[in-house]
Amino acid sequence: MWNYLKGFLALIILLGWQGDIVCLLAQSSPNIIFILSDDAGYADFGFQGSEMMITPRLDRLAQSGVVFEQAYVTAAVCGPSRAGILTGRYQQRFGFEENNVPGIMDHYLQTDDDMGLPLDQVTMADYLKAQGYRTALFGKWHQGNADRFHPTFRGFDEFLGFRGGARSYFPFTADHPASRQEDWLERGYRKFGESDGYLADVLVDETIQFVERNQEQPFFVFLSFNSVHSPMDALPEDLAQFPELTGKRKKLAAMTLALDRACGRLLDKLDELGMTEHTLVVFTNDNGGPTDSNASDNSPLSGTKANHLEGGIRVPFIMRWPAAIEGGKRFAPPVSTFDLLPTFLTAAGGNPDTLTHLDGVDLIPFLNGQEEGIPHDTLFWKKENRGAVRAGDWKLLRFPDRPAELYHVVNDPGEMHNLASEHPDKVRQLYKALFRWEVTLARPKWQLERRFEGKAMKRMDRYWDRVEDQ
Repeated sequence: MWNYLKGFLALIILLGWQGDIVCLLAQSSPNIIFILSDDAGYADFGFQGSEMMITPRLDRLAQSGVVFEQAYVTAAVCGPSRAGILTGRYQQRFGFEENNVPGIMDHYLQTDDDMGLPLDQVTMADYLKAQGYRTALFGKWHQGNADRFHPTFRGFDEFLGFRGGARSYFPFTADHPASRQEDWLERGYRKFGESDGYLADVLVDETIQFVERNQEQPFFVFLSFNSVHSPMDALPEDLAQFPELTGKRKKLAAMTLALDRACGRLLDKLDELGMTEHTLVVFTNDNGGPTDSNASDNSPLSGTKANHLEGGIRVPFIMRWPAAIEGGKRFAPPVSTFDLLPTFLTAAGGNPDTLTHLDGVDLIPFLNGQEEGIPHDTLFWKKENRGAVRAGDWKLLRFPDRPAELYHVVNDPGEMHNLASEHPDKVRQLYKALFRWEVTLARPKWQLERRFEGKAMKRMDRYWDRVEDQ
């Protein structure tokens, strides 16, 4: 960052006239575009090794940026994962347990309308707006359906999307209406109405228009796709690109192609407007792929969405900022999506060091070699009785119905070799570390009915049964 600022100051001196100075000042704070896919498989992109999926535009983004090899989310399901991203914190610190909202809950704790990102939490949009950014969210919200949780009250100047966690990719009609208000597309606040076209295209159209309108000031866009979350809606022309596939896998490939094409249109617009150099772009996913429901592929990782095996919490992750980050690299140490808030805030000229409540860190100095070491020695996950801790190369998994398991995830990313019996001291050490972290957390504001925790364990067991049968 310092080298970039020195270069910027040198250019001001060399150019030396007011018009160019104004232009350069506008560029000193980068535009920020955060692209989040939904329920994608770890291996379902070309830059992640897939030979089946067609993702040329995201592959090109990866080639010109930094690919993070061990990027984690803070939760294995959508809503709490997004809460961690938006706040730069473990969401359990403010009572957002690893359960979606509103869901089917124990209503003696909260009613549906009480469930959402707590209003005392400051979002990345709030912070960037305070730095002079124009802010927008296009797509999925999933942080509370009640009006008081609305994106336009949480730091976003503009919104086109839906409040819930999933919906059709095609417009609702009188013959096929939405069953819930939170599924309808909404422009701004309480202006409900459907837009023609496939939803991934609708969202990127809106993003491109926002970029065109805001060329003269720094902006932040959260492009929150619901692709490739169920329902499995795909365009006929995209399905035709995969004649060798069938069933859900065919639909997933077609939906991934549409996602990639939409991202490519946005990246092309940045090139057309001469904004690529000074735009920080991040692409990642909100949790691991639910292989049992959308035929996604998390290999070589084990597990699925909703559990703490690597396949549930490790995600694809690209960052590109040509003016400040050398591209064409891979970054091996573990990072978390809660690092995005301090990274964005620092890039925007803010100082996250004054925000002592954050769990994330600015990643840019680690990418440029200005900061020694690794961003995180330890990372944690928790859902009621279940929990996990990653410390160095080791990972402990705690369960409600069986002994804890220990894996050396660098040598065994598929978590196939449980080493708990061979390293009891390491099990004890990590178990205690997980508990020490848990006692710093808030009481959960809502929880699932207990029977659903049993279903989650059965789901994980079914995954292992499929693996053993192969």
